[in-house]
Parts: sequence; C-alpha cells; structure tokens
Amino acid sequence: MDEAQIRDRLDALRLEHRDLDAAIAALEGAGVPDQLQVARLKKRKLRLRDEISVLEDQLLPDIIA
Repeated sequence: MDEAQIRDRLDALRLEHRDLDAAIAALEGAGVPDQLQVARLKKRKLRLRDEISVLEDQLLPDIIA
C-alpha cells in the first residue's frame, strides 16, 4: 500500500472506531444492556485499535536515535 491508501484506510478505521464507541455507549445506556453484544463490540474496537497502530507505524519512518 502506498501512503495515500494507508491514510484512507486509517480514516475508515478511525470512523468505525468512533462508531463503535457510540454503539457501546448506547447499549450500556439501555436499561438492561446485552453484555455479550457489548463484549463483542469492545473486542472489535480493540482489534481496530491494533490495526490503526500498525498502519500508523507504517507511516512513521524508523528513526535510530
């Protein structure tokens, strides 16, 4: 992937990450939240964060100090 593709993918992943935040908050705000669904969304959110970190690392050059 070139830099533009990585940036586009990062934007999409960050958007999905924010959407998951909203979905988790909505489920937890419900009277009796579905704990299994909340757990699945949180797990997906963690996987997205890991993928975001990997892509961000690809954009930053390795600097030997």
